[in-house]
Amino acid sequence: MALERWFLRIAALVIAATTALALPARAQGEGGWELCNKTSFIIEAAVGRAEGAGTSVQGWTKLPPGSCEFALPGPLTPGIHYLYGRGSSAHQGGGREWGGRLELCVDPTGGFSLESPPDCAAMGLEAQGFRPVSITNNDSWRTNFSEVEEWSLERARDAGLQRLLDEAGIVSGNIDGNIGARTRAAINDFLQMKSLPANTSDADLIDYLEQAAEERSRSVGFTLCNRTKNRIWSAIARRSTEGWESRGWWRIEAGGCARVVDRPLRGSEHFVYAEMEEPTGLRTLARASEAFCVGRSKFAISGRENCEDGSYRTALFTRTPPPTERKLVYEFFERDFLEPTKDDD
Repeated sequence: MALERWFLRIAALVIAATTALALPARAQGEGGWELCNKTSFIIEAAVGRAEGAGTSVQGWTKLPPGSCEFALPGPLTPGIHYLYGRGSSAHQGGGREWGGRLELCVDPTGGFSLESPPDCAAMGLEAQGFRPVSITNNDSWRTNFSEVEEWSLERARDAGLQRLLDEAGIVSGNIDGNIGARTRAAINDFLQMKSLPANTSDADLIDYLEQAAEERSRSVGFTLCNRTKNRIWSAIARRSTEGWESRGWWRIEAGGCARVVDRPLRGSEHFVYAEMEEPTGLRTLARASEAFCVGRSKFAISGRENCEDGSYRTALFTRTPPPTERKLVYEFFERDFLEPTKDDD
């Protein structure tokens, strides 16, 4: 499981938060650590730096697609800093993360500035995996969040508009950063529907679309909630148009929830799997009898037969109640899990 825990800190995308060379300050006396979003997702970022014997962490810096913001003011202290990013809850497909191995505490509910304590849960905080960033200039430094494609800021902004238009239910199409006449017409229709001026800026348009996407996602989909006192790793299985499929992993902290499907649910057969972490080992679901395949890292697997032949393993899932009005919320409780078993992975 150690390998799974590391890979699951990686976003569903190929994660690349790349550090560029030092760049000039914005104006006389200004500068700092600048974060740029070259992805099609809205990112909320948290940063950490050594302070005395501990690590100071602060967030959240909101980065719409194609934007740059200063997360730390200058002057900077050269040395190792830390970075973590999470996707906006408006985005479909579950939470996306940009991070690394070092666990630091964050407040998932809102803005914060704190010295990371050794026990996040005891302080009502959440542990997230940060990646190191070596800063060697004391004036200004830039770090880029990027996807597989090496997009410019302008193209990332346009790709972000395409993604949000799809997630808000306005218009669907390729997420490629090339906005055509059909998409422009859909944007104009959205502005008219919301009684917004035709010259609304792209930055404001992204904010309005994020709100619309969040409102849409709340009325449908599949959500998993952790009602235990420990972290769990979860997966789901269901029948798609092409047959059975299983997907995972979602890390859910104690008391937290994860949206694992953001679209209206089809059919009535859905299944869940979970592993609870404890110091003495892992606990799996007690009343589970449906076999599906799971991977060692983040996975999406078609079919449920001969798992080991595909370098996967077989796990026993439990059936959920049927969705109600295209929506399903499933809660994991302590009583749902077997006694701990030794983790041999």
